[in-house]
Amino acid sequence: MDTVEFDDAPVGPADSPQSIRCTACDAALRSPGRDTVSFLLVDQLTIPLVGCPEHLDQFSTVCGLTTEESATVLEHRPAGGIQCPGCRHASHRHQHPVLPVGTGAVGMLACPAHQDDIIGRYRTGLQTRHHLTASLPSY
Repeated sequence: MDTVEFDDAPVGPADSPQSIRCTACDAALRSPGRDTVSFLLVDQLTIPLVGCPEHLDQFSTVCGLTTEESATVLEHRPAGGIQCPGCRHASHRHQHPVLPVGTGAVGMLACPAHQDDIIGRYRTGLQTRHHLTASLPSY
């Protein structure tokens, strides 16, 4: 996970973990505005995210593996807004974590506690997906 200023999105060689090969994610991270911010709804959390629709969907699918309910991405501000005051004001900070998702990346505009929660969910979801898709030994 990298922490970057969004207008300074990570750039590196094509096979570097910091590289963002998705031009839509790169553009969204370089200029996060009202039209590029989406919202992840999972359990009782509403987390503002930045990235392209494809990689946001992949991110929410992986996070959804860590809950009994579904994880949903909204392209608009959810009814009732964002309950956490830290997450509500997180977009005013200069640096945010950016997680690689496939060939793209997702930036999180959340408070540190909820960033840690969502990053943990994403990593757990990746492990769960790996275990679910791993080949079973043959006997």
